[in-house]
Amino acid sequence: MTDRQPSFVVIGAMKGATTWIAHQLRNHPQLWLPGAEPHYFSSEYDRGPAWYASLFDAAPADRIIGEKSADYLAHPLAAERMAAMIPSARLIVQLRDPVQRAYSDYCMLFRRGWVSGDPAKYLKGANPEQSRFLSGGLYGAHLRRFLQHYQRDQIQVILYESVREMPEQVIADVCTHIGVPVHIAPEEVASRKNDSASPMLPLPLRRVLQPMRPMLDPLRANRHLAKLRASLAAPVRYPPLTDELQQMLRDFYRDDILLLQDILQMDLRHWMAGRQPSKGPHAMAAR
Repeated sequence: MTDRQPSFVVIGAMKGATTWIAHQLRNHPQLWLPGAEPHYFSSEYDRGPAWYASLFDAAPADRIIGEKSADYLAHPLAAERMAAMIPSARLIVQLRDPVQRAYSDYCMLFRRGWVSGDPAKYLKGANPEQSRFLSGGLYGAHLRRFLQHYQRDQIQVILYESVREMPEQVIADVCTHIGVPVHIAPEEVASRKNDSASPMLPLPLRRVLQPMRPMLDPLRANRHLAKLRASLAAPVRYPPLTDELQQMLRDFYRDDILLLQDILQMDLRHWMAGRQPSKGPHAMAAR
């Protein structure tokens, strides 16, 4: 078992394109990340440090290791736990319009059949701070918690808009933040991970096939099965986010966005108004 520890961690936010940046970093010849999210400093902390260390056993000796667990940012104990074990780590945070992030999180679970077709049931309520969908977008409060344990120059903050508008620059900024030469794989930059627009099998059929996944997954490359799946799959039709619900969410996030503006010294009024920024945003290190 290795005693090496991560030098960098992508900590969230969920639905902020963290899977995309992790994919780009895995293509860097000097970096290594495990394939799955460890969630050690959040939901898997009871497994202990030996279990966490074992996740990096496969890393080549000459690679700088890191990991990505998108739920760390919002977890109330993750910052303190991380600082106790990896106080020198470089952190990467990716933030998306919190209203769109909440709706995207809902759509992900709707796609999986875990929530019903009424977004309002999940995106508003008497205790919205306790809602997975809403609390994940309280970036100001979450970042303030991390800044109690990490220096500002250890945290690279990226806006989701930057990933869409200038992905190569985002990759370059993250490489610089980690401390490795910039490496961009052009064929991977345009890759879309966790694409909600991808066609899927009808939910009833997916539920029937679920117990057979261990047997079916290795057969995904079979061209006949792939052709059959393609003939049955269809784009998912998501319940819309109404204007009324969207405005309620913007009111809910307003104070936290103002806090985040103060922390980052960045103009985020477009999030409060629900519009595109007046000019292209840029990845920014909190300093």
